[in-house]
Amino acid sequence: MRRKSKHSMPTRYTLMILTGLCLMVMFVSFTLNLSGGPLNSIAGYIFVPMQNGINEVGTWFVNRAKDLKTMRDVMQENKELQTQVDQLTQDLSTIKLEQYELNNLRELMELDQKYPSYDKVAARVIGNDGGNWFNTFLIDKGEKDGIEKDMNVIAGSGLVGIVIDTGPNYAKVRSIIDDASNVSGMALSSADRCIINGNLASMNKEQVIQFSDLKCEDDAVKAGEQLVTSHISDKYLEGILIGYVSTINRDPNNLTYSGTVTPAVDFQHLQEVLVILDKKTVQKD
Repeated sequence: MRRKSKHSMPTRYTLMILTGLCLMVMFVSFTLNLSGGPLNSIAGYIFVPMQNGINEVGTWFVNRAKDLKTMRDVMQENKELQTQVDQLTQDLSTIKLEQYELNNLRELMELDQKYPSYDKVAARVIGNDGGNWFNTFLIDKGEKDGIEKDMNVIAGSGLVGIVIDTGPNYAKVRSIIDDASNVSGMALSSADRCIINGNLASMNKEQVIQFSDLKCEDDAVKAGEQLVTSHISDKYLEGILIGYVSTINRDPNNLTYSGTVTPAVDFQHLQEVLVILDKKTVQKD
């Protein structure tokens, strides 16, 4: 094992002595103005690279500090912009919802003006049977608002259905697309009568319902013909638009026609309806 010299000097002392000598050399050099001398040359070789290195390190730290500040500013601006985007998105959604409700109210107003002779009350749909279509649903108006069973319900461009049950502050409606629904209708141009039956299967497949037993002359009723409620219906008021003939075919008996009807009402997006407070009265013998 190598023995440690008894007279060895600790490293820190050596460093302190060398530092002191350097400071003395620098002091003497600057004091005596020994420019161009050997000390100045030695100082140039030793201290100039050291100073350059210190400058480069300082510059690197300054640039990193500037980059860090710039990054923080960008992150803050991005956060503020994201907040603005979220607020604008929320405002846009609110505007779209208000516009949709405004369009619905405008449709109800136009529908109200289309049938001015009937007293009506507006109601909001508050629930359905959970299917894809509003074939049976609840509204937020009931007996306290004058609504009774068998009152007609309209929305959009025409007939929705009929009230089948009531409570103090609600009513249940069966729409014309429900399997249990059938309406006495007629072709608007020729007054030829038919039976319009609800059909959820055909609604799911082609968004149409069925009509049958149409008695008319050849080509009297064509695709696109408007079908409205008939005057002989025992529950539905006369002349309310039901829908438009989409297909028509002669039956095997060669006496009647049947086909499909595209409803005038959007039964997937019902929100507001009008309940006609006038009920159909039928004279009986």
